[in-house]
Amino acid sequence: MNAPLDAVLAASRRPIRELPDALVSQIAAGEVVERPASVVRELVDNALDAQARQITVRLAGGGVRVIGVEDDGHGIPPAELPLALKRHATSKISSLAELESVATMGFRGEALAAVASVAELSLTSRTAAEPHAWRLDADGALQPAARAIGTTVEVRELFFSTPARRKFLKSEATELAHALDAVRRHALARPDVAFTVWHEGRLVAQWRAASHDQRLRDVVGDDFHRHSRPLAGAHGPLVLQGRIGHPEAARQRADQQYLFVNGRFVRDRLVAHAVRAAYEDQLHGSRQPAWVLFLQITPELVDVNVHPTKIEVRFRDGQAVHGVVRHAVVQALAPSREALAVPQEAADEVASLPRGVPPSVEARPVQSSLGLADVAGAPPRSYGAGQPFAREPRPDWPQTLAALSAAPPSQAAAAAPVGESWPLGRALAQLAGAYVLAENAQGLVVVDMHAAHERIVYERLKAAASAGALAMQPLLLPQSFAATPEEVATAQSAQEAMLALGLDVAPLSATTLAIRGRPAALPDADLVELTRSVLADFAEVGSSRAVERARDDLLATMACHGAVRANRRLSVEEMNALLREMERTERADTCNHGRPTWRQVSLRELDALFLRGR
Repeated sequence: MNAPLDAVLAASRRPIRELPDALVSQIAAGEVVERPASVVRELVDNALDAQARQITVRLAGGGVRVIGVEDDGHGIPPAELPLALKRHATSKISSLAELESVATMGFRGEALAAVASVAELSLTSRTAAEPHAWRLDADGALQPAARAIGTTVEVRELFFSTPARRKFLKSEATELAHALDAVRRHALARPDVAFTVWHEGRLVAQWRAASHDQRLRDVVGDDFHRHSRPLAGAHGPLVLQGRIGHPEAARQRADQQYLFVNGRFVRDRLVAHAVRAAYEDQLHGSRQPAWVLFLQITPELVDVNVHPTKIEVRFRDGQAVHGVVRHAVVQALAPSREALAVPQEAADEVASLPRGVPPSVEARPVQSSLGLADVAGAPPRSYGAGQPFAREPRPDWPQTLAALSAAPPSQAAAAAPVGESWPLGRALAQLAGAYVLAENAQGLVVVDMHAAHERIVYERLKAAASAGALAMQPLLLPQSFAATPEEVATAQSAQEAMLALGLDVAPLSATTLAIRGRPAALPDADLVELTRSVLADFAEVGSSRAVERARDDLLATMACHGAVRANRRLSVEEMNALLREMERTERADTCNHGRPTWRQVSLRELDALFLRGR
């Protein structure tokens, strides 16, 4: 009865056959070459591997009509020029061992062949041993040419042989922007190399060889450098350096986030997750922090051969990388205002103005009712200028929460150095019952007193909470819920780590988990949702801060209710006490919700406002 159907199926079956080389190359090109920027990236990778110190990129039609990359590297011998265009031909690796420890930018050996299959490609190169250069045309002809030592790769009419792919390209301006971004990333990674970009005969970008710090300013901009802090971290074979933007300078889009692993620009969810976790309770809404990170790691510990465009990597020990990145960013964001030096730009600006430093005021004991003192009546501490922040031992934190708002005032609050050594200056007045006006060496400081006090109380609550381990309270009746096989497996492998977070979770079956104990600090938490969040974190990065986040949310709410409210009249002594505590509190530039706590209005801005000097 099914004979006709079987005959139809048999007739429609297509035999397995080997694809022609041209089609194989075009399939490979579809993986490697997405747009002109992909070609630029691959060609610049090769130039850097050739030890080039000057790289020039010439484009026409946004890179669709012409892409030319010139370098002053060591060049290619004429006998190897035809081989350079063959698939999987490379000088970068020769064995599996070298593939597992790649230290070069380009290594796959299919980039030039893939580009040549979808465009007209020519190579001109000269080595130090040759009296002149040699040119390999698109038709395979090899002939003498004039050129200094180095290599020029010229690509014309991208996707001419696959017109359907060309239809998916964007406008000329958009493709040019992507190509420029590709060169910009290389320029960030290699400040010792000079880069020049021309479009239609017009110079559009140039970065001369410079120091790392200067190259960062040239590429990302002075504004980022001015509103960012340096960071550094290390753990065994991992070394991390870079700069992270201030929380108040966060952006609407994640367009200023650069990660370089062994000099290669990549996008990595693990590192992005670590950075985002470090910015917890410092970002407002969905704003994105700006950062430039350089991670150096032993090549054997990172796999760069996981994506055709080499834009992703896989770490052998992802949890260690996550921990190093998060810890380094937290430490960079944590210094108090008191520990930060006055920016050189601000110092130069003030020095150029015909004014003196605001007069010092006499340090006096403060009789404040704001609850800014140390917990449990600890003796007052003396904070010298630039002294690092140090937390004292705290009692069990649940008993401390109520005491924070009613704690006696700290005599140290007003014992800080006076005058110009006060970063936030001296209090002048209170405005609209919500803002404190202060004067420092740079001009006027405006402080949101509720937001500032909220951060102070919140940081003290967190310090008290962190003094002891997260206690676990057993449940009289275990709470079970349906779980996925991945969640069950994660709960089994991370059981000890979850116990340290105050969560006792055990499998009841292949599809069910039981919660037998919860963190004592979170009596009202949704245990199922909390457990799922913890398991998701462990599955993704090997660790979890879901419990700490839930605890911090509770502390943030308590800090908000315990902070000084608007329309409360403060004395000058109380305002000065608030300023001094802000200077000594970590992350005091933003409140718990990521909003700024203070703003600086410079003397130059005030002069411009009142047209002085005109």
